[in-house]
Amino acid sequence: MMKSIVEYKDYRQYIQDYYDERKRSSAFTWREFAKIAGFASGSYLKLVCDGKTRLREEGAKKTALAMGMLGFEYDYFVLMVRYENAKTEQQKKKCFEEMQALSEAHHVKILGSDLYTFYETWKHSVVRELAVAMPGAKPHEIAKACRPAISAADVSASLNFLLKAGLLTRDIKGNYHQTNRSLSTGRLNVVAVAVHSLLRQMGEFALDALDKLPISERHFSGITMGVTAESYAKVVEELAACRKRIVSIVSADKKIEKVCRLNMQLFPLTENLNCDPTDLGKGV
Repeated sequence: MMKSIVEYKDYRQYIQDYYDERKRSSAFTWREFAKIAGFASGSYLKLVCDGKTRLREEGAKKTALAMGMLGFEYDYFVLMVRYENAKTEQQKKKCFEEMQALSEAHHVKILGSDLYTFYETWKHSVVRELAVAMPGAKPHEIAKACRPAISAADVSASLNFLLKAGLLTRDIKGNYHQTNRSLSTGRLNVVAVAVHSLLRQMGEFALDALDKLPISERHFSGITMGVTAESYAKVVEELAACRKRIVSIVSADKKIEKVCRLNMQLFPLTENLNCDPTDLGKGV
């Protein structure tokens, strides 16, 4: 029995699971599948599932009909394809919000939608920390502790969301507790769009901190370095390990004094030099 379509974020995986389900109970083939969907190539949908090509809008609609989809499921599948093909974060965000609205209208919860909402704004992550660090504090008190300051209404809305999403709990005394000390986006592709938005916000805050905070309250450093593909991969691994060690350090704290943000950034400042010099600057 296949999972509900809203448990999928990868339309290729959904097609593969549909094929495997049909194959288990019949002599169903990729050629037959493609023929039902109206594709000239008998191997087309197999190539789609292998990541060697992709569905476009019309192909998505034909494939959905070939899998017997109607109504809500048909629309959701087409939106999954549209999401995958979107070229900008704004387009992806719009597609996911349409998927959310579609699922809510049919009283179905999208896997990962709470994490998407959580990472869409910096406020939720900060309020989640402050609510625990300031037992008994009112929303306006938590709001004043934020930098930059936010409204009490923003804090109340965030607290309600965090409770509803299960990211915070509240005891009989009204104090908040985190269900998990740290969160991870895992491999939810759809969450990555919201994370990009959060990283952009946090990057802007870092620029403000560079100008407005004394050196004693901030730590900025960087390295400009030449690398190979091999050393680059090793640096990425080292950063990931460092991040895990830092999470372990702060998770051991029983009580916090302030909420801080650590940005880790690694990006190229030049073109790839291991190529024909005449190609540099041509966007090759």
